[in-house]
Amino acid sequence: MVGEEKMCVRKRLSKSDENLEESEEERNSSEESLETPSNGQIDIKQLIAKKIQLTAEAEELKPFFMKEVGSHFDDFVTNLIEKSASLDNGGCAVTTFSVLKGENNHRAKDLRAPPEHGKIFVVRQSLLDELFEVDHIRTIYHMFIALLILFILSTVVVDYIDEGRLVLEFSLISYAFGKLSIVMWTWWTMFLCTLSIPYFLFQRWARGYSKSSHPVIYSLFHCLLFMVFQMGILGLGPTYVVLAYTLPPASRCIVIFEQIRLIMKAHSFVRENVPRVLNSAKKKSRTVPVPTVNQYLYFLFAPTLIYRDNYPRTPTVRWSYVAMQFAQVLGCLFYVYYIFERLCVPLFRNIKQEPFSARVLVLCVFNSILPGVLILLLIFFAFLHCWLNAFAEMLRFGDRMFYKDWWNSTSYSNYYRTWNVVVHDWLYYYAYKDFLWVFTKKFRAAAMLAVFAVSAVVHEYALALCLNFFYPVLFVLFMFFGMAFNFVVNDSRKRPIWNVMMWTSLFAGNGVILCFYSQEWYARQHCPLKNPTFLDYIQPRSWTCRYMF
Repeated sequence: MVGEEKMCVRKRLSKSDENLEESEEERNSSEESLETPSNGQIDIKQLIAKKIQLTAEAEELKPFFMKEVGSHFDDFVTNLIEKSASLDNGGCAVTTFSVLKGENNHRAKDLRAPPEHGKIFVVRQSLLDELFEVDHIRTIYHMFIALLILFILSTVVVDYIDEGRLVLEFSLISYAFGKLSIVMWTWWTMFLCTLSIPYFLFQRWARGYSKSSHPVIYSLFHCLLFMVFQMGILGLGPTYVVLAYTLPPASRCIVIFEQIRLIMKAHSFVRENVPRVLNSAKKKSRTVPVPTVNQYLYFLFAPTLIYRDNYPRTPTVRWSYVAMQFAQVLGCLFYVYYIFERLCVPLFRNIKQEPFSARVLVLCVFNSILPGVLILLLIFFAFLHCWLNAFAEMLRFGDRMFYKDWWNSTSYSNYYRTWNVVVHDWLYYYAYKDFLWVFTKKFRAAAMLAVFAVSAVVHEYALALCLNFFYPVLFVLFMFFGMAFNFVVNDSRKRPIWNVMMWTSLFAGNGVILCFYSQEWYARQHCPLKNPTFLDYIQPRSWTCRYMF
């Protein structure tokens, strides 16, 4: 099948070459006729005019030619994906896709396997790694580095003027990442529990399912135990540690984000392997398809939330690439620090004596847009590109499509699909598709609403625990405005103006988030309560505090 596609492509290319040769011969003959007129003299002006005309025609035809070549390439890759996906589940698809390894195959990023086959993993680079090979795109990266250098110089100069000496203190970072020893033993406890308990429960259920006289009750019992683990051990345990030991914000983020990641990993492992055991039992097979501990352990570290026994792998590990990615993560951390130091702290310091009012709120939102957008881009680059690529390289994990070209989105529906592909895949296969499987395909809008609700609740849960207060600004923006934009600004919007509208709303939303949460944070610092109740925890303090800061 692949050979037939290649033959078709070769025939098309050969026809194109023949047409180009014919056009070249015609052009040469016309030039010869121009260069040798009847009087034997060379008409230079006529020759130059003709060449200018040919150049203009070539420039006009160039976009159509590139579009035609791109469409042929897309058709070829699409047919290849579809035929590979139609094969049986025996690793054939992964083997077939290995022919794309090492090539510029980022066009395959937009392809999705049929739902019944699940996600297909392919060896491919991250989009930014491909774009950084272009000098024009890499210049933007250099501009961000230059801006970081200016932030550092500005901080040093201001500290020298105010203090009379070079003050290189990072008190904000040391505070945010405090109590790391508690974070480490909490993470090890979560990881070891996730490694042992779900695997033990699944293995015990899988080996005893076909032998049980009451398989339904047997399955429900193990399902109940698994839910107790997910909600009790992984759900309440880290939450208790975060609140009981009063961890600082960044340390809380590490614990809570790892809690959510491990819960999603454990769910994917069970969700992908249970149907295999049920199919094996129906076929009355003697062998039970239970993955090995090494396969499960690899999955827990792999930069994906979709379980597979095997993934496409790269041949070697580029340790220089790994070191570069971790260095960029560290650079982004200091970048965020200097943004807070130079853009956020002066902003809140200048308005700290003014009471809460609409004027102060509007000024705060608009002044927070620039730092909010910079922090958003840095979080994207540090985590979705650098951090995940570093682990993918160390594990030789081949599929590096952790995001797509979300910055070109003209609709919010496309933005949600392309911003974080890792999480989107989990929500698509285990929330959206499973919802439709239970309630039939007639309830697509309800399924999308359920996915939005789950995502909004989890985002607000993480933010509330990381900041130690409940202020559902993100929930309102995500659940109401985000969902409305998803239906209104949908995939039918293709004009560039919609990309401008998407970026404008994204800028404004990040400004609102940074402003409101910063106000609430400083209000709770400067207007503390002696004996706070649960109602005080969920009631905004910035509305009642005399001064916001």
